[in-house]
Amino acid sequence: MTKNYTRDYWEGVLSGLKLEGRHFIDGAYRASSSGATFTRSRPMDGRPGAEMARGNAADVDAAVAAARAAFESGVWRRKQPLEKKKIMLKWAELIRDHGEELAMLETLDVGKPVMASLTVDVRLCADGIQFYGEMIDKMYDEIAPTGPNARALVRKVPLGVVGAITPWNYPMIIDAWKLGPAIAAGNSVVLKPAEQSSLSAIRLAELALEAGLPAGVFNVVTGYGEETGKPLALHMDVDMIAFTGSTEVGKLIMGYAAQSNVKRVALELGGKSPLVVFGDADLDAAASAAAWGCFYNSGETCHASTRLIVQRSIQEKLIAKIEAVTRSDIVLKHPLDPSAQIGALIEEEHMNKVLGMIAAGEKEGARRAFGAERVLSETGGYYVSPGVFVDMTNDMSLARQEIFGPVLAAIPFDTEEEALKIANDTIYGLAGAVFTKDMDRAHRFSESIHAGTVWINTYDMSNFATPFGGFKQSGFGRDRSVHAIDKYCDYKTIWQQFG
Repeated sequence: MTKNYTRDYWEGVLSGLKLEGRHFIDGAYRASSSGATFTRSRPMDGRPGAEMARGNAADVDAAVAAARAAFESGVWRRKQPLEKKKIMLKWAELIRDHGEELAMLETLDVGKPVMASLTVDVRLCADGIQFYGEMIDKMYDEIAPTGPNARALVRKVPLGVVGAITPWNYPMIIDAWKLGPAIAAGNSVVLKPAEQSSLSAIRLAELALEAGLPAGVFNVVTGYGEETGKPLALHMDVDMIAFTGSTEVGKLIMGYAAQSNVKRVALELGGKSPLVVFGDADLDAAASAAAWGCFYNSGETCHASTRLIVQRSIQEKLIAKIEAVTRSDIVLKHPLDPSAQIGALIEEEHMNKVLGMIAAGEKEGARRAFGAERVLSETGGYYVSPGVFVDMTNDMSLARQEIFGPVLAAIPFDTEEEALKIANDTIYGLAGAVFTKDMDRAHRFSESIHAGTVWINTYDMSNFATPFGGFKQSGFGRDRSVHAIDKYCDYKTIWQQFG
């Protein structure tokens, strides 16, 4: 039976919640070696949040040592594939069983509506762990062609210790994108979640242990990037860093890998994704896609459709439809309100950055159509309403910079060639979309957009069968799909000669 979720129900869940903020290393909770902690304000109301362990290089050393010991012992990687599969499937089941608790932890940390945390983030986290668990007993080695007197076995082997550094916008989902394939491949992992969003990661580690994942295979170190993320990326006993976050920090990660042990790096970075609408498009569908594609999760999405490239003749009509969709469907409320579709931004500093970028855009000549203002300030939280700026050019800051807020930049065009030039005129290449009823143009255009994912007449549709990642300064390497496992493995050739 479907539960009748109410604000009071979620307040009850919150009141009974255990907030664990210590590291999780070698199967146990552990305070920071220095004893230091930190707290941050809750995005929904500005009140103090949980007390978290403030990690440092010594804590990273301890986590890496535990991960290395677990890997070298073979306690996980040498298990029978079917046994490993059962453990990961049990882990996914436990995530679902504890869905309300995990959803509330996520909402406390990041300010998104708790119903979205439950129905989207928890669900996709569990689905991701299950997807890669199901793959464990379906990964085959190869026999290479040789002459009759030799046999060459080509084996796919785990790298060893993987450091995963994940962002605050979709913590559980992106954690699963890293943890699932890395652990399924036989590696041990040290996860450094964003300092803004560590609660769910710690709980995921505890549930993994409960499911039967051996101690040391999955470790969590909390803290600030300079104090924990940097030592992890520089660590000489870490074989790979898988990072999702800003392009600026991604470049630092590459440098740390080069400065240390030339460790592998996989980067999923920023975006400024174009959504191109031609005059013959279904404008209702385009308006809905543009609004949800940009404003979902309060715009804190790396592939958000923040650039609306629209044929000049339909711009006014399309903007009116986007406003109608936004006002009727994309409800901004307190995150514990079950009717909320979007909630708070991650923190006050980020809210001020978004508002500052809006103000700078207006000074450059961007014209506000609606929204993009601070709201619900009486709650103490950090809320900005969805908004659109029109009649822009692609050289304006709102069209160039990743704002990571609910702000859509509408840029008009006249010809297909002009639209394509604008779409590709960006340092990023994460995603894009084209809306048109002309399928020849749709396929021609989608092939020409330089991005890792391109949608036709829809936006943000995907599943675990499809790889996700970017071109250009949106990074390299792919999350999701069977292809994600490849980056956590290497190929070993074993040649046997006869006679």
